[in-house]
Amino acid sequence: MDEFLIKRPHITEKAAMLSESGQYVFIVQPHASSAEIKKALKKIYDVDAVKINIINVAAKQGRYGRIRTEKKPGFKKAMVTLKKGQSLDIIPH
Repeated sequence: MDEFLIKRPHITEKAAMLSESGQYVFIVQPHASSAEIKKALKKIYDVDAVKINIINVAAKQGRYGRIRTEKKPGFKKAMVTLKKGQSLDIIPH
């Protein structure tokens, strides 16, 4: 069940810059804890996480034109710092 805690890598410009220093960003399930994410990373990618920061991103109201609106869902993301010398090849170059 651990492998379903991590939904996907969160690939942005900032995440690409962080990956150079050994930090990676993942979208995770809303109920995931740091310990569970650490176990899932070990199982899926076979890497050791040193530090995990969890951020709940709030839902936002998006606008299209003057009147039409749409609600953008919130999500939970985890910023993972890996042990020195370890890396993941998830960021496209």
